[in-house]
Amino acid sequence: MKSPVLPGLALIVAAGMLSSAAVAAGDAEAGGRLFTKMCAGCHSIGKGARGGFGPQLNGVIGRPAGATADYQYSDAMKHSGVVWTKDKLAAYIEAPKKVVSGTRMIFWGISDQEKIDNLLAYLETFQDADH
Repeated sequence: MKSPVLPGLALIVAAGMLSSAAVAAGDAEAGGRLFTKMCAGCHSIGKGARGGFGPQLNGVIGRPAGATADYQYSDAMKHSGVVWTKDKLAAYIEAPKKVVSGTRMIFWGISDQEKIDNLLAYLETFQDADH
């Protein structure tokens, strides 16, 4: 005789995993507020974005580091071999100099994983933005 508890337990575990995935996806609206506060002084994003004190970030996920034409990257960034996956961006947002030693980016990093997830969710909304 099969126990009726096991299927129920499996559903609870699966639901918990799905809710964790939803949290990990981040909140793009909160990420936008954080971007404005912490990133927009150097980076632009969205329609008309261009390099300034930092590179524009439209379509950054999946892009090789140092690849936009409208920004002068450091040699360290240009030759890093990094491709900006979500995991690599998360690591960079947390500790830039650990990911690209010699980067000119003057930023200490963010240790709060929720804030990182929110920023990534916001950046994802600009994957197809014109610049």
